[in-house]
Amino acid sequence: MSGTSFRRLAALAVLPALLSLGCSQGNHISGKVTFKGAPVPQGRIYFAPDTAKGGKGPSGSATIKDGNYDTAAEGGKALGKGPVIVTIEGSEPAPPDKSGEITAKPLFPRYETTLEVTGSMTKDFDVPAEAPKAKTGNTGGPIIP
Repeated sequence: MSGTSFRRLAALAVLPALLSLGCSQGNHISGKVTFKGAPVPQGRIYFAPDTAKGGKGPSGSATIKDGNYDTAAEGGKALGKGPVIVTIEGSEPAPPDKSGEITAKPLFPRYETTLEVTGSMTKDFDVPAEAPKAKTGNTGGPIIP
């Protein structure tokens, strides 16, 4: 076997290991998001390190569709371990406005809670019915007036 052929073969043998390293960077979270017992039709979920509690590392996010999210899916982003602040935005499709533009109707104000990320995991979130009345504060959770 020539030196060039051997190097190509060696590169092909190492390639799967390198690709798996790139995919394993960070942690992925998946689960369901509900509001008033029903799946959130669409939205976005964000995971940011809670620096006040020693959280560090990358932030993560995912699209919510039909109540499901997965930071490993298209449009998602992996995150680090430790304490994180979770922010959830949910909406439902609304009829097109007068200009014909498709809009979305928010289901609730941005809702925040906290989570301890221990690695890739599954975590469901139920946005409380009080969320429309809640104001969020720096504590990571809702403040009910």
